[in-house]
Amino acid sequence: MAFDYATSGYAIRDDIPEAHRTVWQMIGEPGCWWPAEDRIAFVAEARNARSCEACRRRRESLSPNVDCGPHLRTTNLPEAVVDTVHRVTTDPARLSRSWLDGVNAAGVTDEQYVELLGVVVAAISIDAFHRALGLPLEPLPAAKPGSPSGYRPPGAADSGAWVQTVQPAHAGEAEADLYPGGRSANVISAMSLVPESVRMLLRLSDAQYLPMNSIRTPNDNANSALSRCQIELLAGRVSSLSECFY
Repeated sequence: MAFDYATSGYAIRDDIPEAHRTVWQMIGEPGCWWPAEDRIAFVAEARNARSCEACRRRRESLSPNVDCGPHLRTTNLPEAVVDTVHRVTTDPARLSRSWLDGVNAAGVTDEQYVELLGVVVAAISIDAFHRALGLPLEPLPAAKPGSPSGYRPPGAADSGAWVQTVQPAHAGEAEADLYPGGRSANVISAMSLVPESVRMLLRLSDAQYLPMNSIRTPNDNANSALSRCQIELLAGRVSSLSECFY
């Protein structure tokens, strides 16, 4: 069975593999702006980036804009898309607005970028869980038929971020679930231009971190052996070591 952590030697809560299976299936479905095959290719390239010599040279360069040669690639995605996946995976701390402008100029829209980002972040999170347990990575999900929906939330607007977002006050009925209890967080609204990217993030964070409804209740450590303070300490440390852009 996919995402079977029984051989890890650790007691893994049942909700974690359930969340991983759900998100893996979501990645294998057509999105709003990319077909399923491309979304799966994002995962393949994110994995491939870890062994990419060009990415290694760029990380060691003073500037992320240095031409470090062609990427080690495993898909037929356009070069600009491969570069975006590799940069998000290997050098996230040095992304910039001018870089995203270049991505747009290469033909990748803001909506496509946000969807790509959501898939890559979810895949990196799940793969990191496997590596931490010493388990092999899951096979790539199977592609489901269908075409991208082209759905763009009507409440999306400029809120000062790099891309347009849907703020809670402008979330219509279709996006109401993005902000449980009406609570907002920048890390959630950041990907709200593509609501399904937020839903994937929430599905993972509910299991691996805290449900959104628990974020503002410091004494709530339900379903965890750690206190809220311990959870925050670990989350902050992991984010620092991972050079988390947010």
